[in-house]
Amino acid sequence: IGLHPVNNIVDISNFVLFEVGQPLHTFDADQITGGKVIVRRAAEGEKIVTLDGAEHTLHSHDMVIANADGPMCIAGVFGGEKSGVTDSTVNVFVESAYFDPGSVRKTSKTQGIQTDASFRYERGADPGIIPFAAKRAALLILEVAGGHIEGKTQISYPKPIEKKIIDLDYNRIENFIGKKIGHEVIEKILTNLAYEFVEKREGGAKVAAPSYMIDVYRECDVVEEILRIYSYNNIEIPQNMKMSVGTTPDPDPEATRNYISNFLVADGFVETMNNSLTKSAYYTGLTTFPEEKCVRIVNPLSSDLNVMRQTLILNGLEVVAYNANRQINSLRMFEYGSVYQHIPGTDGKTLASYEEHQCFTLFISGPTAKSWRLGEQKGSYYQLKGYFEQLCRRYAIDLYTMETEAAPSDIFSEGIVYKLPGTHEVFATIGTVSPALAKKFDVRQPVFAAEITWQVLLKLIARVKVKFQEMPKFPEVRRDLALLIDESVSYADLSRAAHKSVKKILKQVTLFDVYRGDKIPEGKKQYALNFVLQDPEKTLTDVEVEKAMSRLLATYENSFGATLR
Repeated sequence: IGLHPVNNIVDISNFVLFEVGQPLHTFDADQITGGKVIVRRAAEGEKIVTLDGAEHTLHSHDMVIANADGPMCIAGVFGGEKSGVTDSTVNVFVESAYFDPGSVRKTSKTQGIQTDASFRYERGADPGIIPFAAKRAALLILEVAGGHIEGKTQISYPKPIEKKIIDLDYNRIENFIGKKIGHEVIEKILTNLAYEFVEKREGGAKVAAPSYMIDVYRECDVVEEILRIYSYNNIEIPQNMKMSVGTTPDPDPEATRNYISNFLVADGFVETMNNSLTKSAYYTGLTTFPEEKCVRIVNPLSSDLNVMRQTLILNGLEVVAYNANRQINSLRMFEYGSVYQHIPGTDGKTLASYEEHQCFTLFISGPTAKSWRLGEQKGSYYQLKGYFEQLCRRYAIDLYTMETEAAPSDIFSEGIVYKLPGTHEVFATIGTVSPALAKKFDVRQPVFAAEITWQVLLKLIARVKVKFQEMPKFPEVRRDLALLIDESVSYADLSRAAHKSVKKILKQVTLFDVYRGDKIPEGKKQYALNFVLQDPEKTLTDVEVEKAMSRLLATYENSFGATLR
């Protein structure tokens, strides 16, 4: 059976494990001090040296088999060194038991021990085969090693496992299967499978599932067993089939994701996929994503995977660091994924204590690939913002109608947060990743990131009603204004004010120059704006154009204290 031989007694216990599926513990009976075998919870901090020579510190949730002096083995997981059977053992004590699967799994994970016994106990053993397994091992020991059985078999069963009673309706079973197979056939199959009929009635019965069928709880589980024996090949395809027609939400999240992915891949981006588990140390000292909001894993596999992520940005920095260490410095990436938070003040015991939502993140870091025409270009915040705005324009999302504020300083050294007006829901945060944060990941090159709330994006797309317009028949007119304004005034403010002031003929506003210098007063800046004017119904006259420009200048002067340069 592919196991390393130890000695005849241990080999017999392993053979019985593979023969009937029941793990056994064999002890040197002379090492059981006090003449008693005790099954109990371990004391917190209690220690045991296992058969592999390793010392383990036990917790109060661990189950042990002990004698008067202390634990002899970790119940259902691994035997102890002192009480194990050796070549000099004369008297053998055989133990066969059923242990709770959840308890064994918890102990196995916390102690870092995986054995054949724990593997089977975690998945559920057959409580009905326990006496047979012990007697089978004892008989094999007599046959191989000689000796005799001392005394009677001792059985301790203080809390018997209740039989699983399942109520069956034969008509419903036939509806599940899709064929009338007869009540007598159903009862014969169940009898041959060792089901016990607790109660029979017209058109149904109550049955107790055999103890070895640990995964049978419901009527549909029993139907599966019946079908397995009756054979799926005996079920004919029906002449008529009924099915429900599913509806696709608008917008379709999957179609939207595919479109955006194709759009970004065409621009040289690659998709990444990171683990939702990360290390809590990344969140130490952050205020935007505080460590106390992390969803912690009860039994983490390692300290590097002990919490669930609150943001995709930190995972992205891991990817940047990994690639930069391998001389891959030109990175254009995007990722979709869930982020998780624990709601402060909740007990953490129910789902209501946690939040989960979808995010979509863009990353640019390092120069672009060299080109014969353009050469090498460095990645920048404005380059990333250009991709982001291009994506928004594709779905007719107007960023200039949104509320804006500075990006959080613990994540970004510069950047902007876009929020929906009125509801203040965060749509996107875009900026340059803080050098201090990047240093945590050993990233030395600038990283530019944008994190978009997926559900808010879908909400904005749903609002858009696609309209087609014919090509303009009349020429457009372009005019420029150079304005001296306060540093606090943003381009978005000027764009919104312009479209409100000249609604009908203003087609586009573009910022093409920003100047700060010696001739500009402190606290001021100069913006150069280009305006595209066009009337869909006629050619604009010079008088109409000048009237529109005068109205725009008056709006800027009155609303922002701007002066014409």
